[in-house]
Amino acid sequence: MRNLLIFISIIIMATGCTIKYSFTGASIPPDAKTVFVGDFKNVALLVNPALANDLTEALKDKFVGQTSLKLGDENADLYFEGSITAYGTQPVAIKSGDVASQNRLTITIKVKFVNRMDKNANFDTSFSRYEDYDSQYNLNDVEAELVKSIVESLVDDVFTKAVVNW
Repeated sequence: MRNLLIFISIIIMATGCTIKYSFTGASIPPDAKTVFVGDFKNVALLVNPALANDLTEALKDKFVGQTSLKLGDENADLYFEGSITAYGTQPVAIKSGDVASQNRLTITIKVKFVNRMDKNANFDTSFSRYEDYDSQYNLNDVEAELVKSIVESLVDDVFTKAVVNW
């Protein structure tokens, strides 16, 4: 009888939890049903014309694909807006003759996140990621691949900060 009471108590406590989990490690308040991702603005000095749209769509895809949230409007339970603040290359490895052997493409974004279910989770933060490439290549030749990889990393960083409470 005592074991039955313990078992029932555990079941009641487990069903009373107020956070839902996904296989991605995300913990989202159970009342949260929608997410809004505003179009990223490109305010960097050097502009990649497709980057703002690629970043916006990748963040939407991440939340829709890896959570149970649906896309909503500006009044959604989780709200994101952001801008691309820096986009550029620089040499990072110099070989003999003061010639770069490696260049680095860096993208920096600023993201404002509002969690209407948990105000303590809100943030307004910059994220930066980079990829190095061999200087024998022109940026135009490798840019699409580099940008895709950087965008994926940036989206993972934003997702983790917003909903993975480790």
